[in-house]
Amino acid sequence: MNSISTEFEGLFIIHPKVFEDDRGYFYESYNEKGFKQNGINAHFVQDNQSLSQSGVLRGLHFQYPPYDQGKLVRVIIGSVLDVVLDIRKNSTTYGKHFSIELTEKNKTMLWVPSGFAHGFLTLENNTIFSYKCTNFFNKESEDCILWNDETLGIDWDVKSPILSEKDMAGKLFTSFVSPF
Repeated sequence: MNSISTEFEGLFIIHPKVFEDDRGYFYESYNEKGFKQNGINAHFVQDNQSLSQSGVLRGLHFQYPPYDQGKLVRVIIGSVLDVVLDIRKNSTTYGKHFSIELTEKNKTMLWVPSGFAHGFLTLENNTIFSYKCTNFFNKESEDCILWNDETLGIDWDVKSPILSEKDMAGKLFTSFVSPF
């Protein structure tokens, strides 16, 4: 596996070593020893998977401490534009976002540490997205920052995504008080 640092402390792009031949491919999507050797010390307790059609936007989600989560995210089938927002108030990248295209073809993964809001836009029908989480889901501690808050400057390259009620009612970043 090859991990690539980003300008965001603790946020890593991960390229697994993929073995391909005429039968298909094989790769380790997670190996604790390999992740630790690349500076990612995470203990995972829950795996989630979602299926979305093209144009579905989910996010920008996070959970308040002590239920905050680190996430290892990847696409199993299809493709997404994956976006994270740094909500760590003492970070040099606070309020800035990072985006990357994750696809079944590129097999790229993203390690998102606690203190980031996370979202994605599906780019293909029947996209299957996988999240490996460091904490259990806690409904009472979840929250959402508005996906299209103009102060964030996120280019989702979509005008009318398919949204849940929760995502339509996200908080404006300017009124958000970070617990991180």
